[in-house]
Amino acid sequence: MSSQQILIISTSPVGASMGGVGIRALELARVLRAQGDVTIAAPDSLAGKIDGIRVVSYVHRAPAALKPLVASADVIVAQPQWPALAAWLRRSRARIVFDLYDPEIFENLEHFVHTPGRLTGLWTSLTLDRLTSALHAGDMFVCATEAQRDLWLGTMLGERLINAAEYARDPTLHHRIAVVPFGVPDEPCVAQGPSIHEVIPSVPANARIVLWNGGLWNWLDPLTPIRAVAMIRERHPDVHLVFMGASSHAAAARASASAHELATSLGLLGNGVHFNTEWVPYEERSAFLMGAECSVSAHHDHLETRFAFRTRVLDCFWSGLPVVCSHGDALADYVDRHDLGAAVPADDAPAMAAALDRVLARGRADYAAHLADAAAEHAWSRVARPIVEFIEGSNVVGQRHRSHVPVGVRTRSRAYRVLRAGANALHRGSPTQGD
Repeated sequence: MSSQQILIISTSPVGASMGGVGIRALELARVLRAQGDVTIAAPDSLAGKIDGIRVVSYVHRAPAALKPLVASADVIVAQPQWPALAAWLRRSRARIVFDLYDPEIFENLEHFVHTPGRLTGLWTSLTLDRLTSALHAGDMFVCATEAQRDLWLGTMLGERLINAAEYARDPTLHHRIAVVPFGVPDEPCVAQGPSIHEVIPSVPANARIVLWNGGLWNWLDPLTPIRAVAMIRERHPDVHLVFMGASSHAAAARASASAHELATSLGLLGNGVHFNTEWVPYEERSAFLMGAECSVSAHHDHLETRFAFRTRVLDCFWSGLPVVCSHGDALADYVDRHDLGAAVPADDAPAMAAALDRVLARGRADYAAHLADAAAEHAWSRVARPIVEFIEGSNVVGQRHRSHVPVGVRTRSRAYRVLRAGANALHRGSPTQGD
C-alpha cells in the first residue's frame, strides 16, 4: 500500500494563508502520507513542498496541469469538480473519494439571496450539476456531520444510487458515505507568531478579548456579537471583540460592510470592536487563539446553518478556548452537550451578551478539561480513519456509476465547456470557484 499514488485536489489555495478547504486538504494529506505518496493540487499556490508533502499549483479555469496527475493517481480525494476536471475524474482508473463536507449549494443561495434572478438560477444549477456528477462518479463519499450524511443519502436515493445489492452488502451504507468531520492537529497548541496586540495595535494590552476566529462570510452573523459586546462593555469596558480574519472575496463583502457600519454607528470601531485587515497565516493562528479569553461564532437561522460545520470552532477545542455560538448546527449542540462554552438562540444579542458574561466569568481554566477531551476526539488522525480504511481496503467496486450521469447534467456540462469564457465572467461574481 505504501506505493500508492494519492492525489488530493483542493479548490482553494494551500500555503501560508488558507481557508477551510485548503486547511482540510493539507491536514488530510498529513494523515494519508502514511498510506502512500501524497500530492496536493491547489489553485494559485506556491509549488513546492509543505511539511514534506508535494504541492502542485493549477489554474481553475485552465486545469490542464492536473491531467497527468489524475491519470497516474491510484486514489483521488476531491470536492465536486467543474465539468472539464469532472470528466477526467470519471475516466480515470483511480478510486475516488468525494468530500462533501461543505454544503456549497446553501452558501450560494445565501450569497445570492439579495440578488435573485437568472444569474442565481444558473449558478445554482451549475453547483447542483457538480454535486450530481460527483455522486455518479465517486467510489466513496465523506461529509462532516450526521445531518449532512442524511442530506447526501437522500440526494443519492433521489438519483437512484442506492440499490438492493449495496444495501445487502452494508445496510448502513457506511462503506459508501462516512462522517469525517474537520479535525485538529494531534500536537498540543503552542502560541506561534505575532500576538493579537502586535497585529492590531488598537487592542489594549489589558483587554479581555472575545475572538471571532474565522472569516466574515455573508451567511454568518457578525452583528449579533457586536451588539452583545456593546451591552457587556456598559459594565465591563475592558471586554473587546476582535475579528481575526479579513477577505476581499465577494462572499464576504456584505457581512464585512455591515459589521464595520454597525461598529462605527455604536462608536466601537477601533475602541471595543477591532478588525484585522489581513488573513492570519495558518501556522500563526495559535497566537490569536491563546491570546483570547473566549471565542464567538454566530449565524442566522437558515438552511446553510442547519447543514454547516463551523470549521474554525475546532481550533477553539485545540487551543482550550471556550466558545459562545448560535444554536442551529451540529457544533452548537456539541458545545452545549459537552460544556465547552454556551449556545444561544440565533439573532438574540441579549442572550449572547449574558452567555459571554457567564463564560468570561468562569474563565478558560474552568473549561480546559472538557475542551481537551473534545480536541482528542477530533484529532485529524482519528477523524480521517474512514478514508484511511478505504485506501487500505481492496473491496471497492469502482467505476460502478461513472457512465450514468443524467442527460441534463451532461448537456449543461458540454455547454459550460463550450461557453467557458462566458461562464468565467459569471465565476468572478460568485462565492465559489470553478475551473
